[in-house]
Amino acid sequence: MNAKKLIEENNRKRELLTPENEAYYSDMLVYIRLQMSLSEQQSEEVLMELLDHLLEGQGEGKTAKDIFGEDPKAFADEIIEQLPKEKKRAVIPFVAGIVANIVSWVLIIRGILFFVLSQFTKVRIEVYMIKTVVVAFVIACFVSFTIWFIFRLIKNTLFKENKNQKMDMIKVGIVGAGGMVVVIIATRFIPEVGPSFNFTWLASLIAGGVLWLVVFTTKKIWR
Repeated sequence: MNAKKLIEENNRKRELLTPENEAYYSDMLVYIRLQMSLSEQQSEEVLMELLDHLLEGQGEGKTAKDIFGEDPKAFADEIIEQLPKEKKRAVIPFVAGIVANIVSWVLIIRGILFFVLSQFTKVRIEVYMIKTVVVAFVIACFVSFTIWFIFRLIKNTLFKENKNQKMDMIKVGIVGAGGMVVVIIATRFIPEVGPSFNFTWLASLIAGGVLWLVVFTTKKIWR
């Protein structure tokens, strides 16, 4: 089976685990999947083998700790060392896809907002290329940092019995709010210099829709 089918089968089989075994296995699963440098196909195959082994042991009255040991992180690290690495370029499309998806929605929302506002007042549609490129770069950096922060936060909370999910959500919220403040400041104070062009609400809506369609189609092809 390909990676997508393995993930679907894994989700189905995990429902057969006891709460204790599911918590143990899920932490290992997330920890391994977050290693973006690993081969997705090989990782999912190993995760499926581990799940089948755990279900077999569970049927005999064993727990995940009995089968894999008291230290799931150390066990997962041993597995990670044996898995083949994925080409680094596979990580770049992942981040680029998230950034492109956000940009597509920004363009769509801009198009809708400008259309509504244009019915009541004059809307400024002039766009300065240098400012737009700089703001886009700031957004890309913000998204990349947020993704890194969330992944790091998840890794740090794995394999812990007492997880403070509320505090984790607050941390993510603070990072998100801080990033938005930076983006707003950049949008507000970067000078409007250099070449410019008119970007109407319709052009914004079409560009956002096309970009979203490209991202959506690309995801379908690669899955």
